[in-house]
Amino acid sequence: MAELLKGNVLLVDDDPAVAKVLGALLGQAGLTVHTASNGQEALTLLGRKPIDVVVSDVRMPGMSGMELLAEVGRSWPDIPVILLTAHGTVPLAVEAMKAGAADFALKPFDREEILFSIRKALLRAQQQEGARPLVKETSSFVGGSTAMAAVQAMLTRAASGTATVLLRGESGTGKELAAKAVHDASPRRGGPFVKLHCAALPDTLLESELFGYEKGAFTGAATRKPGRVELANGGTLFLDEIGDITPQVQVKLLRLLQEREFERLGGTQTLKVDVRFVAATHRNLEEMVRKVEFREDLFYRLNVVPVWLPPLRARPEDIEPLVRHFLDVHAKANGRPPFTLTLDGLEALRAQPWPGNVRQLQNFIERLVVLSDGPVLTGDEVRREVARQPGIVPAAPTPTPASPFPNALAMPAPGGTGSEGRTLESQRKDMERQALVDALDRAGDNRTLAARLLGISRRTLYNKLEEHGLV
Repeated sequence: MAELLKGNVLLVDDDPAVAKVLGALLGQAGLTVHTASNGQEALTLLGRKPIDVVVSDVRMPGMSGMELLAEVGRSWPDIPVILLTAHGTVPLAVEAMKAGAADFALKPFDREEILFSIRKALLRAQQQEGARPLVKETSSFVGGSTAMAAVQAMLTRAASGTATVLLRGESGTGKELAAKAVHDASPRRGGPFVKLHCAALPDTLLESELFGYEKGAFTGAATRKPGRVELANGGTLFLDEIGDITPQVQVKLLRLLQEREFERLGGTQTLKVDVRFVAATHRNLEEMVRKVEFREDLFYRLNVVPVWLPPLRARPEDIEPLVRHFLDVHAKANGRPPFTLTLDGLEALRAQPWPGNVRQLQNFIERLVVLSDGPVLTGDEVRREVARQPGIVPAAPTPTPASPFPNALAMPAPGGTGSEGRTLESQRKDMERQALVDALDRAGDNRTLAARLLGISRRTLYNKLEEHGLV
């Protein structure tokens, strides 16, 4: 008897006969099946159900399967999407895979083929879930430092209420995971947790993604589309990089926070929502308010419960448990045996500055696991890999005056009074510029891959390229 699969599958197809047959097949295989007849219904279910895999037809009225794939990738990047079509061609399959589809199958589908694709997608999703830094399945943080214990206590207290939480701290410290921890510990844990990365969207798209739009609101708006606010009704909306929103969106967001109501783009109906807001930023909002770049009234609406996530350099005692956790996770994900870290290997890791914080440490450990010859990691192997990765260089932190960690590993500021300070800053910039050049060269000028090699976000990479005149 074939092994039963476990997981929640969202089946999206406008043909009731196909949905019935394929739904029965997946149900017999042990899967829990949710069905939707179009893309809009699928997005609503994704916001309300714990979906593990999406299986969608490509050609549907209204939102196509390719458009649904793009929406899922923006809002739920950890959920794999398998596309089905009776009109399959090699170019369409290539386009789907490039767009992020987990797999592509043709109608009429073969039972074993579709189950194999779903099994593979489920395994991939489980590996990605296990590879998330900082938070375990129970949303508890890895590491027992005093700084992180204080953060956990603050998040637990904040979770029980409905007040807006503002997560502060440098990139790579785990703000998104902290937001999920707030949701999971709150009375809204049964509702949707919807994410919106404000810095990842162009100004013209951010407002429509946040509030949704009516049919005909603008060119290309063929159907009504609910925004993230609607999808988060009854749950939590996480607004990442809130410091990057435009003044126009700031005004509408302020009204939403105050009144819990909004209108879709192109619409006249005022909609009420029951949403808990969690926002995050690495930017100095106080300075932005002083420069009139961020509304003061919006800042106070967001800053009800501020929580600072400390950089990794402020909690060095957490490096060892984080490293051992990532070794276990990535060894399993890459089919490698368990790894042992020697004492000098641990000291070599502790000696690094990790300006990209936990995200950079995790990426580095994954490289060690993939490239290592054996299950024992020594100090020599760590130092050798450090030498191969020019992205690991001391970088001057950019502390915010209100941060509890303003002086952690501070370096001389540019234009300091002493010649030594200027020399150190000049050397740091030279090293950083060379690291960017080397990463772009190794990645074949693919900026997404270069950012991954450096252990930083794409936005940070773009900012650094512009800073060093490499755009």
